[in-house]
Amino acid sequence: MASKGWQHPYVNIFKHVKVEDWRRSAREGDVSTYKDKRLKCSVFRIRGPVPANSYIRVPKGSGQSLGLLGRYFYLLFRPAPGKHFVVQLDVSAEDGQVVRISFSNMFKEFKFTATSLQFPFLCGSAKDSVYENTARSARRGFVGPAPTSVRWTCLMLDLQYILSVYLNRCYSQLRSIKLCANMAVKNMFTSDLLLNPGVSFSEAKMMGLASSQGTGPIPRDMSYPVPDGGSWHDLYDHIRFPSKGTKLPFHSIQKGHLQPEDNCVSNPRIREECSGVSLSKPVKDRVSLIQQITSPNSLLWNRTPRVTDIPDLGGVLNDDRLFHNDGQHQKEPTCCSSQPSPIRPPWDTDYGGVHVHIHAEDGFSKHEEGSEEEFVCAPVPHAVHLSLSKEPGQKKLLPDPILGLSRIIGFGGATTKCALWSRSGDAVVYPCHAIIVSMKISSNQQRFFIGHTDKVSALAFNGNTTLLASAQTGNHSVVRVWNYHGGNCLAMCRIHAHSLSSLSFSYGGGILCGVGKDGHNKTMVVVWNTSNVGKGGQVTVLAKAHTDVDIITMKVAFFDETRMVSCGRENIRLWRVRNGALRSCPVNLGEYHSLDFTDVTFEEGNPSNQHVEERTLFASSRSGFIFEIDYSRVVIRNVRRLLPAQQQHANRREKLTFNTGPGIAINSISVSSSFCFTGSEDGFLRLWPHDFSTVFLEAEHEGPVSLVSVSPDGLQVLAATSTGSLGFLDVSSRGYNTLMRSHTDTVLGFSVDGIRRQLTTASSDGTVRIWNMDSLQQLYDFVSEDGPCSVAFHPREQLLSCGFSSGIVRVLDVSSAKMLAEHKHHRGDVVALAFSPDGELMYSADSQGSLALYNASEENHNLIRVVCNALARGTERAPDALTVSSDSRCLAFIGPSEHVVTIADSRSLDELLHVDVSILDVHSPCLDSALRVCFSPASTEHLLVATSANKILWVSTKTGRLLREASKVHKHQCSSLAVSEDSRFLLTAGHNALKVWDYDMQADISSQMFIGHSQPISQVSFTPDQLGVVSVGDAIFLWDFLAHPADSLTDSRSSLRLGSISALKSVQPDVGGVQSSNGMPRLTAPLPSSPPPRLDIGTLGRVDQRTLRSSPVGDDTSTTRTASVPRSGSSSELRPASFLQVTELVNPLSVNAGHTDAVELKGKKPARPDCYRHFVPRFNTSTLDQAAVAPQPGEEAIKLKAVIGYNGNGRGNMVWSADQGLFAYSCGCVVVVEYLHTGSQRHLQGHSGEISCLAVTNDAKIVASAAGGRNGCRSLICIWDIQNGTCRKTVSHHRGAVQSLAFSRDDRFFLSAGDFSDPEVALWSTKTFKLLSSVRMSGPIHDAAFSPSTASQLGCVGSHGVYFCLMHTHGLDVDLQVEQVKTPVELGDVELTALCYHMDSLLFTATNRGHVGVWDVNTRRCLMTWEADEGEIGVLLCRGNRLLTGSNTRWLRLWEVDALRGMKPQENNCHVEDSGATVVLGQEMMLDGTTISAAFDNAMDMGIVGTTAGTLWYINWSDNSSIRLVSGHKTEVNDVVFSADEGHFATCSEDGSVRVWSVPSNELVVQFQVLSRACGCVCWSPSSSRESARVAAGYSDGTLRIFRLSSSEMEMKLHPHQVAVTAVQYSAAGDVILSAGKSGLIAVSSAVNGETMRIIKDHKGAAITSMQCVKEQCQSLGLEGNEMWLAASADRRVSVWAADWSKDKCDLLDWLTFPAPAYFGDDSPPLSLAAFWPADPGLVVYTGYGVEKELCFYSLARKQIMKKIDLPDWATCFSLSRKSPLIAVGSKARVLKVIESTSGRFQDFLQHSDSLRTCHFSPSGTLLFTAAFNEILLWEVLGF
Repeated sequence: MASKGWQHPYVNIFKHVKVEDWRRSAREGDVSTYKDKRLKCSVFRIRGPVPANSYIRVPKGSGQSLGLLGRYFYLLFRPAPGKHFVVQLDVSAEDGQVVRISFSNMFKEFKFTATSLQFPFLCGSAKDSVYENTARSARRGFVGPAPTSVRWTCLMLDLQYILSVYLNRCYSQLRSIKLCANMAVKNMFTSDLLLNPGVSFSEAKMMGLASSQGTGPIPRDMSYPVPDGGSWHDLYDHIRFPSKGTKLPFHSIQKGHLQPEDNCVSNPRIREECSGVSLSKPVKDRVSLIQQITSPNSLLWNRTPRVTDIPDLGGVLNDDRLFHNDGQHQKEPTCCSSQPSPIRPPWDTDYGGVHVHIHAEDGFSKHEEGSEEEFVCAPVPHAVHLSLSKEPGQKKLLPDPILGLSRIIGFGGATTKCALWSRSGDAVVYPCHAIIVSMKISSNQQRFFIGHTDKVSALAFNGNTTLLASAQTGNHSVVRVWNYHGGNCLAMCRIHAHSLSSLSFSYGGGILCGVGKDGHNKTMVVVWNTSNVGKGGQVTVLAKAHTDVDIITMKVAFFDETRMVSCGRENIRLWRVRNGALRSCPVNLGEYHSLDFTDVTFEEGNPSNQHVEERTLFASSRSGFIFEIDYSRVVIRNVRRLLPAQQQHANRREKLTFNTGPGIAINSISVSSSFCFTGSEDGFLRLWPHDFSTVFLEAEHEGPVSLVSVSPDGLQVLAATSTGSLGFLDVSSRGYNTLMRSHTDTVLGFSVDGIRRQLTTASSDGTVRIWNMDSLQQLYDFVSEDGPCSVAFHPREQLLSCGFSSGIVRVLDVSSAKMLAEHKHHRGDVVALAFSPDGELMYSADSQGSLALYNASEENHNLIRVVCNALARGTERAPDALTVSSDSRCLAFIGPSEHVVTIADSRSLDELLHVDVSILDVHSPCLDSALRVCFSPASTEHLLVATSANKILWVSTKTGRLLREASKVHKHQCSSLAVSEDSRFLLTAGHNALKVWDYDMQADISSQMFIGHSQPISQVSFTPDQLGVVSVGDAIFLWDFLAHPADSLTDSRSSLRLGSISALKSVQPDVGGVQSSNGMPRLTAPLPSSPPPRLDIGTLGRVDQRTLRSSPVGDDTSTTRTASVPRSGSSSELRPASFLQVTELVNPLSVNAGHTDAVELKGKKPARPDCYRHFVPRFNTSTLDQAAVAPQPGEEAIKLKAVIGYNGNGRGNMVWSADQGLFAYSCGCVVVVEYLHTGSQRHLQGHSGEISCLAVTNDAKIVASAAGGRNGCRSLICIWDIQNGTCRKTVSHHRGAVQSLAFSRDDRFFLSAGDFSDPEVALWSTKTFKLLSSVRMSGPIHDAAFSPSTASQLGCVGSHGVYFCLMHTHGLDVDLQVEQVKTPVELGDVELTALCYHMDSLLFTATNRGHVGVWDVNTRRCLMTWEADEGEIGVLLCRGNRLLTGSNTRWLRLWEVDALRGMKPQENNCHVEDSGATVVLGQEMMLDGTTISAAFDNAMDMGIVGTTAGTLWYINWSDNSSIRLVSGHKTEVNDVVFSADEGHFATCSEDGSVRVWSVPSNELVVQFQVLSRACGCVCWSPSSSRESARVAAGYSDGTLRIFRLSSSEMEMKLHPHQVAVTAVQYSAAGDVILSAGKSGLIAVSSAVNGETMRIIKDHKGAAITSMQCVKEQCQSLGLEGNEMWLAASADRRVSVWAADWSKDKCDLLDWLTFPAPAYFGDDSPPLSLAAFWPADPGLVVYTGYGVEKELCFYSLARKQIMKKIDLPDWATCFSLSRKSPLIAVGSKARVLKVIESTSGRFQDFLQHSDSLRTCHFSPSGTLLFTAAFNEILLWEVLGF
C-alpha cells in the first residue's frame, strides 16, 4: 500500500476491505443491512443506545493500517433521526504521529489536544421542513440528536487541511475508520480529487470538469440516485469541511449555503510537501524546545444574516453577538457563482442611535410590514450596524443608520423613587419610562440602556456599580441585568409576578432581590442568583416567598448576601435565605405597629469599639417617625419624629425638633458615615447628624421628595421628587444642581423654535414647558387649571400659542412671560394649532370640528373667521389635524368627515378641493379614513395623507388625483408624519416606533426603523435646521439626523469599475475656509460598509499636495506662523451638528470671523480613526499607587524571573535583529529581551502603563519603548541600553499614546508619532535625546518610517494621505519640511495604515481596504495600486524585492515586486501590461490573529510576526512553515497554579482555555479549550506523578472538567452547579473535589466517578471567593477528621470545616464573620480572602472589605484574632509562603506587596500595568506567580 498509483482516482473502502465477509473489518453490537427506499440499494444500519457499543471498524485489528493516501475522505451516510452518532478517523502525520479526528452530534463544542481533534456535527434537515426553517432562523444546524427529516449526506473531509491548520502537521495517510451508532452507511472512499456529488457525468463533461484538473463528478457506484427532472440538492445534503470558498478554520461540521446551481468547483490548492526547516543557530535551539498546539479562534459563519424578528436585547454597544457584512470578495477563480462575503464584528463602526434596520428579502422589492427585517440595538456612543448584501446595483437609504439618539428629556415613568450614583460619583443613573439613562453630572452627557418593553419600575447597583439591575412594571414583568460600563444586557429573567416595585443587589453582585405581586395580588419576594451573570451565565431563582405582608422597599444587607430587610405598611421585617428557603421575622414595633413605613437603610460604617455583630438599621415612616433598630437583637433602640416648623414669626421658620405632635411624612432616608439625609413630603431634603439633634442643611423642592441617595464620597446628595425633577445637593459648597425636570404624564405635542434653540411641549400633566435644547434644562413652566392640548411657536417672534381642553387659545410672550391674547370661541378641546410659515396668520381647530383663523401680525391676534363643522370631530387626530403649505397659501385638514381631506385657502378658509380617501381603494372591504395630513415643503403640489388602512397617499393639491401610495407603513396606524425641508425624506410614527423613508420611494430599501418609546408616539418632526428629529410621547427624544445634504440615495456598490486602469486627474489644492450650510460645519455622514474597490495595477497621477514647515523647537513665533494646517475646504468632509448655533456678541464688529472659526475647530474633540492599525490602550480602570516605592537594587525579596505572554494589543511592539540576535517584545509595561538559544529573559522595567510600540537601532544596541498617554497625559518614551539593561534616558512630548517609533538609517535620529488625539510627529536626537523639531499633522498618523537610502527623508501615513518629510539641518537646529499628498480618489474614502520604503526611491503604502500603493518618492506621485488583501493591511515590510503584507484577515502574504524596480511615472496614461510592471503573490500563510508586528532578515527568508492573539510566530518562507515562539493568553487570566511537584503550572482565562506549562522552560505543554465558556478557577491534584497528575477546572456554565496530563485528554466532566464556578480544590488526599459557585453553594464530588456526594448551603447567596484544603488532624480542635478546609464568601464570612472523606464526615469547625461598613464604591467591593497559615493550620489569615484595610490572623483554638497587619490598599489576592513567613498581596493599585509577617516589613513591586488578579507561591515557596489581566509574571523568591 505504499504506492499511490493504485489509489487513483479513488478507493472504495468497503470494497477494498470486503466488508461483507468481516475478515478485514470488525463489527460490534447491532449492525445489520437493509434496503433503503430512497437509494434503492442495500446499506448498513448501526443502532444501539450507547454509540460506542455498536460500530463498524476498518481495518479489523487496532494495530493495522489502511494506508490510504487520498487527501479527501468521503462518507455517504444518514444519521438516525432522534439519535446520536460518532465517527472516528485515525490518521498519520508525516512525522509518524497518529491523530484521531472525531465528529459527532453529541459534541457541543470543539476540543483538541496534540493527538486528537473533536468537531461538533450539526445535522441538517429536509428542504422546506419546519426543521429547516428553524435552523435557518437560528443561523445554524441542529446541535444534538438529528431531526426526523434528516437526509442522506455526502460528507467530504479535507484531511490535509485539518492537520495543517489545527495541529500544524503534514498529513500522510488514513489508518483506520470507526463508524459508531446510530446511522445508516452506504459507503466511504478516499481520493485526491475534489468531487462534486451534485454533478452528473454528462454535466461534468459539458462544464469541462476532469480529473486532470483535480475535480470531477462523484463515481457512479458512490452516487445517490436522482429521479428525472429532480435536483440532487433538493434530495440530499453535501457537506464540505472546510466549507467552500472560505479561508478560515471552522470549529463545527455542518451544511453550508450551497445553491443547486453552484455546480462548479475550484481547483484544490495542494499544499507543498513538508521539508526540513532551515533555521539559524539562535532560532534552532529555541525551536527544539517548542511543541505548541494551534488554537484557532472562533469563526464567524460565512453567510448573510437574516433577521426575522426583533431580538430581545438592549444596551449600549459592546455586544459581540451582532455582526455586519463588510462586503469582502472571495477569490474562487474557476467558480461561476459568487460566494457570500465573510462577516466581521462592527466594533470599528461609529454610528450612533437606537436603530432597527429594515430590509426586504432578496428577490423582493415591494416593502411589506410582514417581511420587515428588524434588528434592535442600542445606541450611544456607538450603534451596531447590520448591513445585508444585496444584488448588484441595488439601492438603499443612506446613511445607514440615518438617525442617532442623542438626548432624552424625561425622568421617571413608573416611579420617581429610582436614581443611583455611580461609584465614582460622576454619573447618575435613572429611569425614563422604558429607557435607563446614565448622565454625567458635569456635562449632562447621556448614554442609554435600551431593552425594556414597558416602564422601568426599579433599579439597583451592586457594590462597585459594575452590574446594574432593572425591572419593568406591567403584567409581563422582566428583570434585566446589565454590564454598566459596557452597556450591554448580560441576562434577562421573567417571573410570574407583576408590578415589580423594588430591586436590591447584594454588595458583591451575587444576589438580586425583587418584590412584586403574584397572580392573586399577594406580595411575592424573589431572590435570584446572579453570581455568574458577568461571565455569560444565567440568572437562577434561589428562593421565592409569597406573603400577605405589605412591602414598600427591600434591601440586601451589605454585610451578608443571605440577609435582607424590608419595610411596608405596619411592618419592618428581617429576611434570610437558608437552604433554598426564604424566611423572615418581624421587628417588634410595640405601640408603633400601625405605622406606614416608607424606607429602610443600613448605617454606613461601625465605630471600631462596636461588636462585630452590631448593625444599626434606620427606618422612616409616613407619620414622621425615624427608627433606629439593633439588627443583631432585632429590637428598637431609638424612635424620633420629624415635626413641622414652629411658626414663631411671620417670616421666620424655626429649626425642626423631635417632639410630640403631627409629623411630616418621610419618604426616603439615606445614611453616610457622617450624616443622615431625609426626603420628606413637605418637599425638603434635610441633612442631620446621626443623633438627629439638629438640622445641618436643608433644600426645598417644588414637590414631595421621593428619594434621597448620598454619593459614595458622602459629599453629594441626590434628590428626586414626585413631580419629576432630579438634582443633587453639594454638601461642601451648599449648592444645588438640577439635573433633569420632566413631565409627569404623556407629552401631547411640541413645537421647536429653531432660532433660539428652544422646544415647547404640552402634556397631560397640565403644564406647558419650554426647554433649552442644548442643556436640556427647563426654562419656563406654564401651569393652567385646564389641561393644554397643543402648542405652536411663532416662526420668527418669541411668541407661543397654546390650546387647552376648555377650548381657550392663549398667546404668550415668552421673553416677558406675559399673556398677549386669549380667545374662548372654541367649544371643545383645541386639537391643533399652526402658524403660517410667513408668520402672518394663525390657525386653531377643536374637537367639535370648528376651525378658526387669526391675524398673527397683530399683538392681540384678532380673530378673523370661524368655520363650524369644518373638521372631523374627535381628538384622535391631534396634534397634526392641520397643516399649512410652505408658501403659506393653502391649508389642509381632515373634514368635514373622517373620509374626506379638505384643502382650503389659507387667508380666507374658502374650500378649494375635497379628496375622498375612502374611494381610492376600490378593492378594500372597508372604508378608509384619513388620520394625518402633511404638505411637502419643497413641492406644494404634494399633500401626504396617512390613512386608517395603514397607508400613506400622495395626493395632488391641484387635481386631487392619487399620485402614488405606500402600503403597510407601520404595524400600527400612523400617528404622525413630517417631510424634510428639501422633500427628500419622510418621517412617520406608528405606535412606539418611528421610520425615516426615502420620500420618492425609489430605493429597494426605502426606510429605516427606530425604537425607544414605551408608549405611542404623539408627534414627530424635523427640526427647522433639518439636522435633528424630535419625537414625543412618554418622554422627549432628541435625535441627530445624519443624512448628508447631497444625495443620500446611492448605489450600494462602489462607483469604481473593477479592473479599470486610468490615471488620476490632478486635483487643485483646497482653498478657502470651512464651507457649510446654515453657517455651521457639517461633516460627512457615516456611510455603510461596501465592497472595497479592486483595482488592477495602474499608473496614477498626483492627487494633491500641501507643504508644511516646522521650525526648530524654541522659536515660538515661527512655529505658530508656519506649522498651522490648512482646514478642509469641502463641506462634505465635516460632521453635521445637531442645530444651528447662534451666539450673540456684545460687539460683533470687533470679532474676526476667521479667528472665530479657528477657535471653533480647535475645540472639537478628535475622533478615533476607523482602522485597527491605530493603537488604542486596553481599557484599564486601575491607577498606580503613587506612594509605592520599589526596593533598592540588590535588596529585593523577590526577583522577576520570567514574563509569560505577549501583548497582542500593542502595535509594532516586537523587534528582532537577525544579525545581532536581539529579540525583544512587550508584555504589559515590561520590555522582555529574550535569548532564543537559551530561552532566558532579561526585563526592562521603567513604564507604569501599557507599552504601545518599540523600535531598535540598526546596530541593535538601543531599544526605544513608549507607553502611557491616557486622559491627555503625556506619554513616556524610554531609551534602553541593551548591553547593560539600563534606561539611558526618558523623554515625554506627546499628549496621548505614541503610535509609532523609528530610528534613522544612520541611528542619528529617531522619530515618534502621536495618536489621533495629538497627531504630532516629533524628531529627536539620539545623541542628546533632545527634541529637535516637531510638526502637527492635519489628521491622525498611523505609521512612520525613515528612508533606508536617504538619511534626510522620512515618511508618514494617516487619515489624510501621505506625508513626505525632509530634514534640513542648520547647525544644531533641524527644520522638518512636510509635504502632504492626498490618497488617490479612485481608492475612495480610505485610511492609509502602513508604509515602508524600497531601496529604489519607492514608497509602499497600505490602506484599510486592502490596497497597496506604490509612490515615487522624488515626484511625490502614486504610480500604481493593487488589491493585496480583502481586509485592512496593518503591517508592511520590504526587504530587497520582496514585500510582506499582514492584515486583519489573518493572512500573511509575500509579494515579489522585482518588476517595480526602475519604474518611472509616465506622462501619458499607460496600462500595467504596457509598462511590463507586474506584482506576483509569492506565498501566503494564515496565522491565528491579526498581524500587528513583523521583523525579518535582509533576505526576507525568515522572521518573527506578532498577532493580536498574543502569539509570536517564527516564519520560514523557504518551506512555508510557522512555529509559535511565544504564546500567552489573549483575555484575562483568572488563575495560575503550580503542580505539587512544581514541574508544571496551569493557567485559565476568560476565553475558556486551560493551559499547562512546563517548568523551568515555561513552554506550553497542552491546551484544553472550551468554547463560549469562561474558565474561572483551576487546581492540581495532590499527586506529584505525571502519570496520575490531573487538573480540575471550573467554568462559567457551572461545570467542572477534569483533565489528565499524561493522556492530554479530558477525563471527566461534572455539572454540580447551575452558576459559574468560582473556586475548586482537591481534598488533601485527592479523592474528593470541592467546588463552589457564585450562588454560594459548595459541592463535594468524588474524584473517582464524579458523583456529587453532598451540597453545602451555609454560604448560599454569597459567592465563594476562595477555598483551601490542608492535611491536619482536628482532634485538638474538638472534632474528628484528618484534614481541614475553609471557604470564604463575598459577604465576609469564612467557614472552617473538619473532614474525613473516607468516612463521609464533614463538620463545621468554626464560622467567622468580619464586620464592614456599607460600600458605595464605583466597582465591586474588595474580595473576601482566607487561607490557612502554612506553619500552623490552626491559624486562619483573612482579608477583605471591612472597617480597616488589614490582614487578620484568627486562631481557631482561641477563637479570637491574634494579630493584624495594616494594608495601604484593599487586597485583590494574597498568598502565603511555606518556605518563609512571607505574604504576597496584590491590589487594584497595580502593586505587588511582599510582607514579612513577623516584623511587618514589606517591599513594593510595580511590574504590572493592571490590577493584580491572582498570586500564588509554589509549594516549596521558592517561586511566585502573579497575574494581572493577561500578564503572567514568574518571580524567584529570595527573602528579606
